[in-house]
Amino acid sequence: MPVFQKEVRLSTRGRCNVRDITREVADIVAASGIDAGIVNVSGVGSTIGITTLEFEPGCVADLQRALEQIAPSNPAYAHNARWGDENGYAHLRSALIGTAKTFPVSAGKLALGTWQQIVFCDFDDRPRDRQVVVTVVGEKPGS
Repeated sequence: MPVFQKEVRLSTRGRCNVRDITREVADIVAASGIDAGIVNVSGVGSTIGITTLEFEPGCVADLQRALEQIAPSNPAYAHNARWGDENGYAHLRSALIGTAKTFPVSAGKLALGTWQQIVFCDFDDRPRDRQVVVTVVGEKPGS
């Protein structure tokens, strides 16, 4: 079964920076030549998240507000005490959202809903250079 893999590089601002990466993933799916299968989108790191939402300012703000309520960005985390840093909340948010998602590929295209975008979230407490590994697996036409 054919496998195609590429990286996406991102520079982020941290502090729950949410970036739409749908176009990058769709371009990799198109370049793969896979007609039917799956695409896995996996962020590299323990303070990031991969999820979907309608990427518009209100929905992004709602996600950011919800995460601040669930895992507030404050220093009261055992991780911070153990390592002397301030990003315990970022690790918790990453664990809750998850660092990878898999989506269908159909007719050679990324199969998402009309208002569904793939987003990369950087929860860390500072700007970072980030990596996303996109892996497409499936059948090529005529195989």
